[in-house]
Amino acid sequence: MGQPEILAATPAQAGALTALMHASSAYQGDYASILDGYEVTPGYIASNPTFAAMTGGEVIGFYALLEDPPELDILFVADTAQGLGLGARLVKHMFEEARKRGIVRIRVVSHPPALQFYLRMGARRTGTIPPVPPKVRWARPELHFDVPQIAHS
Repeated sequence: MGQPEILAATPAQAGALTALMHASSAYQGDYASILDGYEVTPGYIASNPTFAAMTGGEVIGFYALLEDPPELDILFVADTAQGLGLGARLVKHMFEEARKRGIVRIRVVSHPPALQFYLRMGARRTGTIPPVPPKVRWARPELHFDVPQIAHS
């Protein structure tokens, strides 16, 4: 697999982003209910900064950043691309996009198995979001990233 390119997602990619999300093994079994009926729509992509990692014309990861208030709403990496550093590249890309928009702090409500990933990426745990049955039957970690600022010389 070559080095993926991270590009602004287009509304036409909504189906591919939704398919990648629903194919994720991280959301099988007990965690499947949170994605029941959920889709990334063309309108969502048009309204929120959404970026796709592409290789060979295929979407292998993506994230969406809400701006007001700033929150990492979605971040997925295809099962076939797990462990290759793509998640870290997407987080670094998110920081670049946040800086362009003047965002200095980003909230994350994490999928419980992703908690350690976000902590490794520099997020701080700030709380716990209680379950919201029936779709979310488990508590979720709440974290915040302080967007690294680049010193100008």
